[in-house]
Amino acid sequence: MTPQKKAKIVEEEGCLVRMVHLDRVIKAREADPPPKETMATARIFKALGDPNRLRLIMALLKGEMCVCDLSAFLGISESAASHQLRRLKDLALVKSRREGQVLYYSLDDDHVAQLLDVCLEHVRH
Repeated sequence: MTPQKKAKIVEEEGCLVRMVHLDRVIKAREADPPPKETMATARIFKALGDPNRLRLIMALLKGEMCVCDLSAFLGISESAASHQLRRLKDLALVKSRREGQVLYYSLDDDHVAQLLDVCLEHVRH
């Protein structure tokens, strides 16, 4: 069957049913990531859907910060900031490094910054 071929309109139990453009469905299926990747991506977007977690990520765009700095920035307790950072760390959105007793957080890699840049560009467009 050629990719350009469109299925016909058929009558099913008295209703007209339009068939899909098969070439478009095939292209979408070829581009569809594996379920594991789809779930991981959904978890990231869900985490970024929380305003406090999103603001934490945005603050880290400018460089590493400790929990004290981030809690002061957000106006939340250090415990609450730590809890949010743990979730972001579990999703590999942030990483930490220890200096003595203090943990400093930063973005895990450039992809996180790129993701936010694209989202902000879209919002501002």
